[in-house]
Amino acid sequence: MYEIPKLDLSDFVAGNEEEKKQFVSSLGKAYEEIGFVAIRNHGIPESILKNLYKSVEDFFRLPLEIKLKYDDTAGGGQRGYTGFGKEHAKDRNTGDLKEFWHFGQYFDASDPNPPQFPKNKWVEELAAFNESGKEIYQSLESTGKTMLQAIALYLGLDEFYFDERIFNGNSILRAIHYPPITSDPKNAIRAGEHEDINLITLLVGASAEGLEVLNKQGQYIPVTEVENHIVVNVGDILQRLTNDKLRSTTHRVVNPPQEKWHEPRFSIPFFLHPRPEVRLDCLESCITSENPKKYDDCTANEFLIQRLTEIGLIK
Repeated sequence: MYEIPKLDLSDFVAGNEEEKKQFVSSLGKAYEEIGFVAIRNHGIPESILKNLYKSVEDFFRLPLEIKLKYDDTAGGGQRGYTGFGKEHAKDRNTGDLKEFWHFGQYFDASDPNPPQFPKNKWVEELAAFNESGKEIYQSLESTGKTMLQAIALYLGLDEFYFDERIFNGNSILRAIHYPPITSDPKNAIRAGEHEDINLITLLVGASAEGLEVLNKQGQYIPVTEVENHIVVNVGDILQRLTNDKLRSTTHRVVNPPQEKWHEPRFSIPFFLHPRPEVRLDCLESCITSENPKKYDDCTANEFLIQRLTEIGLIK
């Protein structure tokens, strides 16, 4: 596979029974083979995305001393600002060439036992940044819920299996700034090769090329020609839950050619997580004699802490 498949979410949401089945089948096949798809008709208005990218650029243009007012290094970077070079890929010691901001869960008050997450930080200097972050967070959470309904059907589960497991979950919207490269980065790149921690990731575009995905042939393929799509990929939690039936694919963000070092890059992925107490024990239907159980039982929170430690956000 030398490009990621492109699918139309309206086939699942508004299509007839056959179109819905075909979407589920195509999605599952793509997630088994490469772990990435590009989705059109995802229901997120272009105007919301433009407002978000504008406000994100405005935030990262603020002086460092203002951004550091919202630093959350002590909290493992769960909310607010994390400075340049603080995060690194698993099994790498070199920090990534990026800084980022985390928006977290906006609670539904109907939850009788809401998880205890850190509160979101409010940027006093940019009201639009806070408002557009919340709007896109909730839009992507809704689209992600729909994607998980299709995934559940592919796995032979009830269509709404994941709904209660992600309700008020520990999902994160990450606004990333890759600044211009001003000197030889040596072996540092914008984002080292890694797999995502979560169930699925929804990426709403990026301001410059650079994302590459590792296919089964061991070749990195660039993610291109996905305008008006969102890229949705499998994370380690879903791979673990399905006992490797669905792939959490290695990907990276490479540095641009030297003539483009002066260009910054902005990217805004949404990492869809379950509630902390959700069990990640492998699904019985995904354990066979040909595919024996590969992972020890744990909760989503236990696994998250392990992975945040591995990438340097928890010391």
